[in-house]
Amino acid sequence: MSWHTEPLLGFDLETTGVNVETARIVTAAAVDWKPGDSLDTLQDRARLWMANPGVPIPAEATAVHGVTTEQARANGRPAAQVADEIADVLAAALSTGIPVVAMNGRYDFTVLDRELRRYELRTLRERLGGEGTPGPVIDPFILDKQADKFRRGSRKLEALAVHYGVTLAAAHTADADALAAVQVAVAIGEKYQQLDVHPEQLHAWQIRWAAEQAASFQEYLRKTDPYAVIDSDWPLVPLTAERKVRALLDDLASRWEQLAGPAPDPSEGLFVDEVTPAESARVERAATYRTAASDLRDALRTGRIPHPLMTDAELEQHGTPEEMAS
Repeated sequence: MSWHTEPLLGFDLETTGVNVETARIVTAAAVDWKPGDSLDTLQDRARLWMANPGVPIPAEATAVHGVTTEQARANGRPAAQVADEIADVLAAALSTGIPVVAMNGRYDFTVLDRELRRYELRTLRERLGGEGTPGPVIDPFILDKQADKFRRGSRKLEALAVHYGVTLAAAHTADADALAAVQVAVAIGEKYQQLDVHPEQLHAWQIRWAAEQAASFQEYLRKTDPYAVIDSDWPLVPLTAERKVRALLDDLASRWEQLAGPAPDPSEGLFVDEVTPAESARVERAATYRTAASDLRDALRTGRIPHPLMTDAELEQHGTPEEMAS
């Protein structure tokens, strides 16, 4: 069975952030692809969703996908309904053997999993009645890195589209990205005959390749950041007790950062004649939130208590920052 000449389902999410444990779905798309279909036919068959994520959409996320908090609140449907419908569409395809194509699928499948759990809905795995990872999934990011290991340059979807001659007219809109992911995957399948295997076999290979690629990338990052960790599970990162706790702490740090607001511009203080007691208290409170968030993120990254919070005994054991640097 040549998977790249059979029906496929393209899948993509646009979200509120990059952390799979805390990101919320904003828009989503599922595109039914069949060989020989025209672009208009594919676009007409695309299923699109916009959700009200229930949290503010950060400006950085809006800059990527273009959806503001106000737009999502006005036009988005309840997040639980959207997540439930997306999972039903994916389960329907996978249960009949139609592979789901997702660029960097580890992210999209894990975000969807956490959304389903957040609203106490059945996970994709439960809908499929299996114990393993949902599949078969085809990830052009994993395939390209494996088939063309030493090619320099970006491996993002836009770069892969250019490399494989695929038109991506509106990057970071869910439907355009889902369709481009399928087209890139098909182009990779056509180019590399060693990938022309049954989708279930390709899925199993990608699990191993994803782990190897993650280990290699983590080793590279640790040359400059000894605490760098790259998830090796694919296409779904399991939810562990540790990840639950880390997600809660990350969410707490984000809330403190929101309460603190943007860091003050040092130049602004040069032109203030007199600071009122209320303004002084506000600035002090914001600084406290900002410092607490920074300390918490430091602890999440390193697994150690920040030096300012250490007891005398802990400082004696680990040393001060100056002593550690010397």
